[in-house]
Amino acid sequence: MSFALYIIGFILVIAGIAWALVSAGVAMFKIAIACIILLGIGILTGVVHTRPKDPPRGPLA
Repeated sequence: MSFALYIIGFILVIAGIAWALVSAGVAMFKIAIACIILLGIGILTGVVHTRPKDPPRGPLA
């Protein structure tokens, strides 16, 4: 899976959560903080899950 696709999916999840929080009447400032934290978590997990594996090292000469 590509990093861009991972981030797009995570942004859709964040948008759904933000919409639910707006519907619940949570303050916009708190929603913005939650979205920024979730975006940071999404970027970190996206990098971890989409990073290519390191090639194996050969024997030391």
